[in-house]
Amino acid sequence: MEPIKMPITDVLDLHTFQPKEVPDLLTDYFSECIEAGIHTVRVIHGKGKGILKNRVHSILKKNPLVQSFKDAPSERGGWGATIVELKKVSV
Repeated sequence: MEPIKMPITDVLDLHTFQPKEVPDLLTDYFSECIEAGIHTVRVIHGKGKGILKNRVHSILKKNPLVQSFKDAPSERGGWGATIVELKKVSV
């Protein structure tokens, strides 16, 4: 299959992706963000039961491109989204 080209912005909505795609997607997306000079990304995982959020947070803890992360403020998704600060390094 041909890779899907998507615009690189400061928002990544995971609703259209399969859970198994998330680890590689986050790493690839964060690499592209850093290359584009984007160092703060809002990852939308939804509220639900918190399963995807917990998985995303687990992945973020291990990702060497991530400096820090926290729940988004209420006006930007609250606990249904995570604000990720990326390291300012060249990829």
